Amino acid sequence: MSAPLLVIAAGGTGGHMFPAQALAEEMLARGWRVKLSTDARGARYAGGFPDAVEIEEIPSATFARGGPLAKLGVPFRLAGGVISAAVKMLRDRPAVVAGFGGYPSFPAITAATLLKLPRMIHEQNGVLGKVNKAFAGRVSAVACGTWPTRLPDGIEGIHTGNPVRAAVLSRAGAPYIPPGDYPMSVLVIGGSQGARILSDTVPTALAGLPDDIRRHLRVAHQARPEDMDRVTAAYDAAGIRAEVQSFFTDIPNRLADAQLVISRSGASSVADISVVGRPSILIPFAAAAEDHQTANARGLVEAEAAILIPESRLEPAALCEQIGAILSHPQAAVKMAHGALAYGLPDATTRLAAVVEDLAYGQKQPA
Repeated sequence: MSAPLLVIAAGGTGGHMFPAQALAEEMLARGWRVKLSTDARGARYAGGFPDAVEIEEIPSATFARGGPLAKLGVPFRLAGGVISAAVKMLRDRPAVVAGFGGYPSFPAITAATLLKLPRMIHEQNGVLGKVNKAFAGRVSAVACGTWPTRLPDGIEGIHTGNPVRAAVLSRAGAPYIPPGDYPMSVLVIGGSQGARILSDTVPTALAGLPDDIRRHLRVAHQARPEDMDRVTAAYDAAGIRAEVQSFFTDIPNRLADAQLVISRSGASSVADISVVGRPSILIPFAAAAEDHQTANARGLVEAEAAILIPESRLEPAALCEQIGAILSHPQAAVKMAHGALAYGLPDATTRLAAVVEDLAYGQKQPA
């Protein structure tokens, strides 16, 4: 008897692909076979998947890209993708089909729905993406990476959490050193789209801190390449030791060393911060679809582990005040760190795998 098959349907962004990869690795370890259903663009981002995962390229398309002529062809490409996915599933029947959002997941989840196969979706953000929203009422399980997640009426979610990288798990719950009269690390991170406003405000905010705090700061600041020189100059002018890079390869270690994290609230960033357990100031990216970064931040804020500053209200004086409040009150900072840790789910991948096996072994039936 062959091993059960899991088909994972996911798009090309890291937000979709990383939790999909984590689940693939876990299911392979449990003796399952795993296939990844994605489009040509997604396949280019699948290099991190284990070699044992068979990658199936399925035609897909979105109305959000291209001109009028390209949009006219979208329904035909999607239909072709659904037919292709269905044929593959009839030849090698999956025990479960799991969608991770993004338009490349549409054909496989549609095919699974037509064939009445056990199926689920995982949503990384606190608001369902368009494809996941379309299928939320047509699957047996909606796994939520962020809690609470805004769901349609009548839909119940399962809080699995967002899987984090092995390097982050290795620093899970690392002891927190509260702020004090010694070097204090501040980590500033933002996605490529959202990093500029942090470069505009954070150096000025830190420069405005009282000298007895400012002189102890050690800042690691992620900035866009075109902003690095001016950000570095701003820290130098303020007499603050800072390392400014466009990308940090050792974020887990920097999180573990930090007394405070200033960050956008992408789903992966929130998961990393909570699993390691660090106080944070979160500035949601205002242009995020349906303001999902504000929803992502809500759980940490309610856990009294983070301070949320809307982008519309972000200015150096207000940010300086919040930074000073955390770094000058060690006991409050420790409480925030503990709150973050309590909110985090380092076993998110195991929880996701449990949902898959519940579906496969008949404890849940497809809608």
